[in-house]
Amino acid sequence: MRDEDSIFTNLSGKESLFSGGKEPCTWFNTKELLALGVIKSFKKLRIRPQGRGGAGFPTGLKWSFMPKALRRVL
Repeated sequence: MRDEDSIFTNLSGKESLFSGGKEPCTWFNTKELLALGVIKSFKKLRIRPQGRGGAGFPTGLKWSFMPKALRRVL
C-alpha cells in the first residue's frame, strides 16, 4: 500500500504514535473526518460486498448514503 492511500499514517512506524495528539485542536471533528476518509477510501477502491443483497453495489457508495448525524430515537 502506498503511504498516500493509508488512513492511519502513524502505524508504519515512520512517525510517533502520539505526534498528532501533541498539537492543539488535532482531535477536533476526528470522528467525522475519519468517517469521511473511510467512505472516500472505499469509494476509491470500489469494493463490492460479498453475500446476500446489494447486487454488486459498491460498498463505499452505499455507505455514503447513510445519514451524516445520528438521530435520537424517542
